[in-house]
Amino acid sequence: MRKTYYLFNPGRLSRKDNTLKFSPVDEEGTELPAKFIPVESVSDLYVFGSLDANSALYNFLGKENISVHFFDYYEHYSGSFYPKEYLLAGKMLVNQVGHYQHSKKRMIIARKFIEGAAFNMLKNLRYYQNRNKDLEMVIGSMEQLSNQIPSVNSVEELMGIEGNIRQEYYTAFDEILNYFEMGKRTRQPPLNEVNTLISFGNMMCYSLCLSQLYHTQLNPTISFLHEPGARRYSLALDLAEIFKPILVDRTIFRVLNKKEVQASDFSLELNKCVLKDSGKKAFVKAWEERLNETIQHRVLKKHVSYKHLVKLECYKLSKHILDMEEYKPFKIWW
Repeated sequence: MRKTYYLFNPGRLSRKDNTLKFSPVDEEGTELPAKFIPVESVSDLYVFGSLDANSALYNFLGKENISVHFFDYYEHYSGSFYPKEYLLAGKMLVNQVGHYQHSKKRMIIARKFIEGAAFNMLKNLRYYQNRNKDLEMVIGSMEQLSNQIPSVNSVEELMGIEGNIRQEYYTAFDEILNYFEMGKRTRQPPLNEVNTLISFGNMMCYSLCLSQLYHTQLNPTISFLHEPGARRYSLALDLAEIFKPILVDRTIFRVLNKKEVQASDFSLELNKCVLKDSGKKAFVKAWEERLNETIQHRVLKKHVSYKHLVKLECYKLSKHILDMEEYKPFKIWW
């Protein structure tokens, strides 16, 4: 079974027979002993730090259908190497474009994304309310905003409601977290530890959704909630809305409340807060454990991982676009 590999300061990456060879460096730039990964075991690579590789290596990765996701020093998502699509389907592309261009069909899907995201955010808050956190007022405000979703008739209005729901949701973080304060949501750059983890986790979720989309017939550039734009895979942004509360936020609550990530894992620089390598590694470890957790699926009647749930969401959306089955967003039921 193929799996994801996370490379921190990987140095030079090259092909050696049927393995990937990389020579990592430490924070001082000193080269460490080379490591080898059998290519048959790799589904995708996450690269944190500088990577030196040539076109022959990317040609090799492309033939093996391996995606590579890049993050810079400030844990910003930089982009992805995306192999040539191997599940091309003309009918899917035509229908996907048709659903985007038809305003009513687009709104149906866009509403579902926000409906699922809002439900999962509320589920998080109710979980902590049942553990003696004072979240009643925030939950009430979010419920009122969520009730407006069915009556909205434009994507712009829907995005506005989503922004208000998430703003209310983030006010609950200071109550949930024991040792850190979030304050106001800040981006580009994040100004404190919690905001830094949110930005980092959201980019991890986006690249996860992109990886799963690659293994379906869906075109990742044609989206319904976020506007399709140049140089981004906007359908991955759409899907990430549903899974950020389940995967990103719950991982953040875990690593901070259990002190798996601590204040010493951050660097407070001028007008920005940066996650050190130690913090990235701790968060990635918890993130991977979360993705590999399994639940008993109510429809499939078997245990599936959180990571596989994302691919199943892609399949459900595919069936809706092909007019086979109405799309229903994933909602936590436990």
